[in-house]
Amino acid sequence: MQKAAETNQPIHALLANRWSPRAFSSQPVETEKLLQLFEAARWSASGGNSQPWAFIVVTQNDREAFDHLVGTTMGFNTVWVQKAPVLVLTVAKPGRPGTPLGKFSHYDVGQAVAHLSIQASAMGLYVHQMGGFDAEKARTLFNLPAETEPMTLVAIGYYGNMEELPEELQARETLPRTRKPISEFVFGPSWNTPLQLP
Repeated sequence: MQKAAETNQPIHALLANRWSPRAFSSQPVETEKLLQLFEAARWSASGGNSQPWAFIVVTQNDREAFDHLVGTTMGFNTVWVQKAPVLVLTVAKPGRPGTPLGKFSHYDVGQAVAHLSIQASAMGLYVHQMGGFDAEKARTLFNLPAETEPMTLVAIGYYGNMEELPEELQARETLPRTRKPISEFVFGPSWNTPLQLP
């Protein structure tokens, strides 16, 4: 299923076509493709080249770990995420050993996952990022060190059959993609003044 964004300015097709479905096929993601995704994340920009990210990857091949991660999800995520072939727990780490976790760690984790998402788009894979999960439960289940922070869950896979979703989620799957206009978040020369370019 394609859901290309209706953009006001031309952007790269990989960006325009990236979206976050809930209908995943149970088809496994090939090992080499998974490694390519994490290679893309590896080469994301990083403040001071600190690379403060970590990823815990579980697939349907390891049912116990997979079910543990599914068991941390909340709300509608619990309904659809069970079909995804790959789940990833994203984790922020301190930028340097002995330093506290800082805002740039969070920023850099987001950049790394963005790189992963665009690489996935280029390979015919889909990514759905979730904040709806019990981070502390995930921390315990996967033995995360105290100085780290679980950030998001990420489902990765091929597009599946939308009709296997509950009706309410089918309706969400077909909604048009929308975004705020640029004037609501691009300002200049001061806050809340829409940018005017010559």
